[in-house]
Amino acid sequence: MESFLVNPAVPGQPEPLPEETGPSPLEFHRKLPKYAPTPLRLLPDLARTLRVAQVLAKDESERLGLPAFKMLGASWAAYRELCERLGTEPEWSSIEELPAAFAPLQPLTLTTATDGNHGRALARFARLAGLSAHILVPKGTAEARILAIESEGASVVVIDGTYDDAVARAAGADPDRNLVVSDTSWDGYERIPGWVIDGYDTIFLEIEQQLRAMEMSTPHLIVVPLGVGALGVAAARFGERVWSNGRPRLLGVEPVTAACVMLSVAQGEITEVPGPHTSIMAGLNCGLPSPLAFPLVCARFTAFVSISDDRAAGAMVMLAREGVAAGETGAAALGGLEFALEADADGVLGLGEDASVLVLVTEGPTDPESFHRIVGSSPGDVQSSRVEG
Repeated sequence: MESFLVNPAVPGQPEPLPEETGPSPLEFHRKLPKYAPTPLRLLPDLARTLRVAQVLAKDESERLGLPAFKMLGASWAAYRELCERLGTEPEWSSIEELPAAFAPLQPLTLTTATDGNHGRALARFARLAGLSAHILVPKGTAEARILAIESEGASVVVIDGTYDDAVARAAGADPDRNLVVSDTSWDGYERIPGWVIDGYDTIFLEIEQQLRAMEMSTPHLIVVPLGVGALGVAAARFGERVWSNGRPRLLGVEPVTAACVMLSVAQGEITEVPGPHTSIMAGLNCGLPSPLAFPLVCARFTAFVSISDDRAAGAMVMLAREGVAAGETGAAALGGLEFALEADADGVLGLGEDASVLVLVTEGPTDPESFHRIVGSSPGDVQSSRVEG
């Protein structure tokens, strides 16, 4: 059953987040092939349907040549950790120079667990850096997603278990031959997941620039698909940076069958949602929040929703009508917004007719057959309708 939870842990004036330090991932991402800011789309028809003033969608359906935002975190975290192993940051201006720069670390394999997008992103960066990749996926992962990872030159192993089982297997990889680049954390493993979060900051740095260019203020509400919580931390940081304009409210979205952050917030401690996790929102099929991310998500998010697969599928159709080809996970934020409009009887999210909302469309279609079955057309046809319109 779909659920709505107002976060009991959020005070009226939360303590400021720690100041961000270190190099900007945006400058690094600008040096990668096919870098361009992803679109911030204004969706007026959808706003009228939902009876809010404005709906903006940060469209991550194509990012650095891949159909999801995950390359931002995977590439930055892997790069930073490779530099740590080298003991220095190499000088380079072109991606073709990286294999020679990291040659002293060979033989080395970049390893991770994934439901699809993070693993493909890490495999892509491994190929660019002249390294091999070994990716672990849970049982039930769509064949199209496995083939996409293998197309990057990675080896893929299907684990007879959940995403969290795959994470546990990856964590046990030989550290002398494997560099594990995970977007979730565990005891003694926090630095790399922290860099994954830092990599996601690029999304919100772009949003700041795009809002200024559009002469628009920060939206009242940001809707974030949560997974293990890493993207949620980056969204919270964004809210902190724009606090002078009024801190935006944050709404987290999860599948009904894998609402681990919502459950953990309700329990006041990290709590597992047992598998199997079989939602079509594959990128959100997580049974445990990241211990690194959870405290900040718990301290900053106003509310959480868990939504059904039917709700996510309906959101895919709504986005397609706006010319946005979103995958199941990518449409989750819009599905969560739609349900919140029904469930927020006390108005804690401020979703009146004058509200502006930003939804994060985190992926494009990663299973084309599923997309066609749900939407009734191909991703290319959807994108063409936007261009023609």
